[in-house]
Amino acid sequence: MDRAVGAPKAAGRPAVRPGTGWEGAVTAGGKRQRQAALLRIIRDRRVPHQEALRELLAREGFPVTQPTLSRDIRDLRLVKVTGSDGRPHYTLPEEWDHVPPLDSILPTLFVSVRTVGNLAIVRTLNGAAQTVASGIDWEEYEGLAGTIAGDDTVLIILQEARNAEAVAAALTELAGKS
Repeated sequence: MDRAVGAPKAAGRPAVRPGTGWEGAVTAGGKRQRQAALLRIIRDRRVPHQEALRELLAREGFPVTQPTLSRDIRDLRLVKVTGSDGRPHYTLPEEWDHVPPLDSILPTLFVSVRTVGNLAIVRTLNGAAQTVASGIDWEEYEGLAGTIAGDDTVLIILQEARNAEAVAAALTELAGKS
């Protein structure tokens, strides 16, 4: 699998040697997908520790190093709690004062936004809509009536079309897509 000296790297992939521990290195797009997979995993399962998270991410095609996983956990503001069975597991914070700020999660989870009248429709990576909707609710944008989140789509209901345009512009800017 070694490439010839002077041969170009595969587009968008770092040059790594097998067995160096860096086979899981990913590009920025891979980070977004990996973090979305991480959110799906912790929503679907009670994962007790980082090594189990690493194994589950690897099964989904995202082999990562422990430092990368730690950064992802910090970036997504995941918390470790003790369940009713006395066992620890990772989860998204339930309390409002722990909702990740939009400026920290949107660059990673945001795909697009469009408006239709007084509605703004935000597309996110799979599994990220609930997190993004919580952040939007927390921001209390002018004219915000509420949000509804699916798996990869957030419907933002606003009082007027001008509010929808303003929210769409603000989210696009926070995501770094302007």
